[in-house]
Amino acid sequence: MYKYYETSFKNQSLSLKEKFFNLSFSYILFIVILASIGIVVLYSAANGNWKPWAINQLIRFGMGLGVMLVFALTDIRFFMKIAYPFYFVSLLLLIYVEIRGSIGMGAQRWIDLKFFNLQPSELMKIALVMVLAKYFHSSSLQSIESTRGLIIPIMLTLFPAFLVMTQPDLGTALMLIMSAGAIFFAVGVQVWKFVVVMLGGALMIPFAWHFLHDYQKNRVLTFLDPERDPLGAGYHIIQSKIALGSGGVFGKGFLKGTQSHLNFLPEKHTDFIFTMLSEEFGMIGAVFVVLLNILIIAYSFSFALRSTSYFGKLLAIGLATNFFLYVFINMAMVLGLIPVVGIPLALISYGGTVILSVMASFGMILSVWINRNVNIGK
Repeated sequence: MYKYYETSFKNQSLSLKEKFFNLSFSYILFIVILASIGIVVLYSAANGNWKPWAINQLIRFGMGLGVMLVFALTDIRFFMKIAYPFYFVSLLLLIYVEIRGSIGMGAQRWIDLKFFNLQPSELMKIALVMVLAKYFHSSSLQSIESTRGLIIPIMLTLFPAFLVMTQPDLGTALMLIMSAGAIFFAVGVQVWKFVVVMLGGALMIPFAWHFLHDYQKNRVLTFLDPERDPLGAGYHIIQSKIALGSGGVFGKGFLKGTQSHLNFLPEKHTDFIFTMLSEEFGMIGAVFVVLLNILIIAYSFSFALRSTSYFGKLLAIGLATNFFLYVFINMAMVLGLIPVVGIPLALISYGGTVILSVMASFGMILSVWINRNVNIGK
C-alpha cells in the first residue's frame, strides 16, 4: 500500500533530497484527485464556466500545493518551536475580528486584506493542534493524569472556541473542541473525565438554548422536523435530499443536475456541493469521493502511529481529526443526519482560507511522516 523510503538517520536531520524521497506520493495523489473533482464540480456549478469559482479554486489549490510541499520539507522541530507564537498570533486575529472584522451573511468572521478575505478561525484550527501537541509533548504523565495539569490545555481550547462562537460560528467552535478532545484522548486522559464533561454538557443544553441565535434555534428545530417550514428554514435540507435522491446510482450526468442548475439547491458551490456532486455523478461518484477521503484520513492516522516523537504523533492525530470533522460534518449535514452548521467539504467546496489551511495541514502531516524517526527532544 505504501512505498516506504526508510531512513537510518534516526537522531539526525535529513537532507532536502532525503526528505523529498521520503514523501508519500500516493498520499499526495489522493489529495490532488480529490481537489480536481472539486474543481470539476465547481465548473459545473457555474453552468460550464471557469468563472467565478473553478478558476479561483484552481489557483488557490496550486498555491496550497506549494504550501503543502514547503511544509512537508520543513523540519518538524520548527513547527514545535513556533507553536506558542503562532497560537497567540491566531488568537489576536480572532480578537481583531471581534472588533473590526468584515461581516458577511450575518456573521463577522473575516479580515479583509483587499486581495483576500482571511478567516482567522481556520488558522486557529491548526494553531490549537500545534500548541496542544507542544504542551503535552513537554508534560509528564503525572501532570496529564491530574486534573490540575489539564487546566492550561482546557483554557487554551475554550478561549478561542468562545471567540469563534461569538462570531457566531458554532460549527467551527465545535470543531476546535472536538479536535482538542481527540488529542486529550490520545495522551491518555481518563475516560471518566470525558464522561463527566459530556454529562455536564448535556445538563447545560436547556440553559445554552437561550443563548443561541434565532437562526441557530431554527436549524435545530428544522433538523428535528424539516417539514415544519418547507419554504423557510427547512428549504435547504429538503432540496438537498431531493437532489441526493434524484441522482440515483449513476447520476444525471455532468452539467445535467436539475436541482442545482435550476437553482433549487442553495449554496451549491460551498456547503451543499456534495449534494450537487451526488446528483450529477450518482451514488457511484459519491462513494468514490467518500473512499478518497477515507484513504486520506487513514494515511494521516497511520503516519501519526509511525512517528517516534510524541509531538509529531499528536500533531498528525489532531490535524487528521480536523480533516475528518470537515468531511463527516458536511456529509452528515447534507444528508440530514445533523443540523445545518455551515461547515464546507474540504478540497471540494469553494473557499480561500479553508483550502490553504487544509493543504498546510497535509504538509505538516507529511512532515511528521518524513521526520518519523527524528528525535525531537523536549
